[in-house]
Amino acid sequence: MTTSNHIIAAGLAAALALTSALPAAAQTASAPLKDAQGKEIGAANLMQTPRGVLINLSVKGLPPGEHAFHVHAVGKCEPPFTSAGGHFNPDQKKHGLMSADGAHAGDMPNLHIPQSGDLAVEVLNAAVTLEKGKPNSLLDADGSALVIHADTDDYKTDPTGDAGGRIACGVVQ
Repeated sequence: MTTSNHIIAAGLAAALALTSALPAAAQTASAPLKDAQGKEIGAANLMQTPRGVLINLSVKGLPPGEHAFHVHAVGKCEPPFTSAGGHFNPDQKKHGLMSADGAHAGDMPNLHIPQSGDLAVEVLNAAVTLEKGKPNSLLDADGSALVIHADTDDYKTDPTGDAGGRIACGVVQ
């Protein structure tokens, strides 16, 4: 083998070793959020991480204040968004981030919308996955939806957190 062939072979071996060491592309999904009038008010980009699903949420024009933010069990967003079903809860747990029995997989911290009505935030949900075929997958047969509620989640009232009506909804796709 000539010197140039050794260099080419070594380069190919290094390239193959490097590609096999790289992690697989992260699984992603998105959810455009609309209000009850059908106006797009924001979007969520979801990415699978080793610790759960990271949700990058950006919204505009929401009423200022504290609002509940949940994953709902059905990938349907027909106003008034009850079509999205209840909270995503594959393990049949009680509602509330502070529940002694655990929480719904769809329970997440309240959003704090500033006076401008615009918010960009990241939320990590360790109880869900984007991996198809898993019982806690947001991409199951009937899909799932992200819902922003009119009121705050009290983190204890089962099954809804007393969060009020649904003011925005986005199907995870």
